[in-house]
Amino acid sequence: MRQARILVVEDELIARENLEHILQKEGYEVVALDSGVKALQELEKNEYDLVLTDLRMQQVDGMEVLERTRELYPDTEVIMITGYATVTSAVEAMQKGAYHYLAKPYKVEEVRILVRQALERRWLKQEVSELRQQIRSHKEVPLLIGKTPKMEALKKLIAQIAPTDCTVLILGETGTGKELVARAIHHLSSRAEGRFLAINCGSFTEELLAHELFGHEREAFTGARGVKKGLLEVASGGTIFLDEIAEMSLSMQVKLLRVLQDKTFFRVGGTTEIPVDIRILAATNKDLKKEVERGTFRQDLYYRLDVVTLEVPPLSERKDDIPLLCHHFLEKFSKAQGKQVEQISREVMDVLMNYTFPGNVRELENIIERAVTLATGSTVELAHLPADLRERRFDIQRRARAELPTLEEYEKEYIGWVLQQVNGNKTKAAEILGIDRVSLWRKLKRYNLET
Repeated sequence: MRQARILVVEDELIARENLEHILQKEGYEVVALDSGVKALQELEKNEYDLVLTDLRMQQVDGMEVLERTRELYPDTEVIMITGYATVTSAVEAMQKGAYHYLAKPYKVEEVRILVRQALERRWLKQEVSELRQQIRSHKEVPLLIGKTPKMEALKKLIAQIAPTDCTVLILGETGTGKELVARAIHHLSSRAEGRFLAINCGSFTEELLAHELFGHEREAFTGARGVKKGLLEVASGGTIFLDEIAEMSLSMQVKLLRVLQDKTFFRVGGTTEIPVDIRILAATNKDLKKEVERGTFRQDLYYRLDVVTLEVPPLSERKDDIPLLCHHFLEKFSKAQGKQVEQISREVMDVLMNYTFPGNVRELENIIERAVTLATGSTVELAHLPADLRERRFDIQRRARAELPTLEEYEKEYIGWVLQQVNGNKTKAAEILGIDRVSLWRKLKRYNLET
C-alpha cells in the first residue's frame, strides 16, 4: 500500500512529539500541529488519510476538527484522543463520524493497531469507490443485444443521455424491448443505485393507477386502514418507467404533468404536498403527435415527455441481430430448463432469417423458449418450431415505405390473426402478444375485434 499521510493535532508538546515519533517509525508521513485553528487551515489545503486529534483544545476543539474533516473529506478517518474520556463525549464523537475514541494514557501498541485498522478501512473505501467508477466507465449498455448499425447508434445515444437526468420518451413497436432501453438508461445514470420501478399504464383503471402511482392516506376510501406509499414515493432517488403512457386518461395526465413540472404530488385523499426526486421515462407504441391531434393526449404533457426521444427499431429492420439473439435466448432457456441445447440447425436459422417477426424480439424469445422445451437433443430442429412458422403460412409482408400501413392497422391485423390461431382464447392470445388481458380487451374494443 502507498505511504499514508496522517495529521496529528495535539496541543501538549510531549504527547504530540510521542505520537509523531510512533507514527513516523511505522513509515507514515506525519504532519503534527499544536492547535485546532492550524488544523482547519491545513485541511483547507491538503487531504489526509487519517486525522488524530485531541478533544480539548483552545479556540477550536477536536469536535470542530472532526466535523470539518468529515465535510471536506468524507472518506478520511478520524481518531479522537482525550485525557477526559466520558461516555457522552465518546458517543457524540462516534455519532459525528469518528472512527474510534482513544483515552489517555494509551499504550504504543494500542496506537499502532488502531491506526493500522483505520487506514485499512480508509483504503478499502477508496478501492471500492475506484472499482465502481472503473466498472461504470468501461461497461457497455447492459441488456441490449445487437451489433447492427441501428442498435449501435441506439446504445451510443443511451450512453450519451443517461447521465443527464432528463425525461426520455421511448418509441417502438410492441415487443421491441422498450423496457430494456429504460433499464439501460437507469443503469448508466447517477441514479443507478436507486430503485427502478416499471408500471404498465394500460393495465389499470384510472382509479387503480392513481393508487399505484401516488399511494393513499388512511381512510381515503373504504378499507384504507393505513397510509400506503405510491410508486413515485417508493422510487424517490431512482427511476420510474411508465409503459403504454398513451393509455393514461386525460385526468391522470394532468396529475403526471404536475409531477414533471413541480416535482411534487398529493397522495389520494391527502392534502399535503409530497416532494419527490425521481427521473421519469415513458414509452408507447403509438404516434403521440396523432394522439394529441385527436385530443386523447395532452399537448403540454407531450412536450414535457419529449425532451429526448429514442426509437427502438423493430426486429425486421435489424435482421442481422437474429442469430445473436437466438443464441442468447438458447443459452438462457437451456440453463433455466437444465438442458444442453447448444445449437440451431441451418434450416431453422433460414426460416427465422426470412420471417418478418411482427411480434419483434419478444416473439423470437417465445419461439426459442418453445423450441428448447420441445428439443430432445442438443440442436433446435424444424420440428421444434410452431407449425405456422415452419410451413411459412403466415408472413405479413412489409410493403414499400410509401405504402406502409399505420401502426394501428398493423396491430389490428396481427391481433386478429393471433385470435384466429387460438380459436378466440383471449387469455392465450394475451400471453402470445406479451400483454395482459385488460390491455387486450381495450385493443379489441378499439379495433372492433370483440368475439
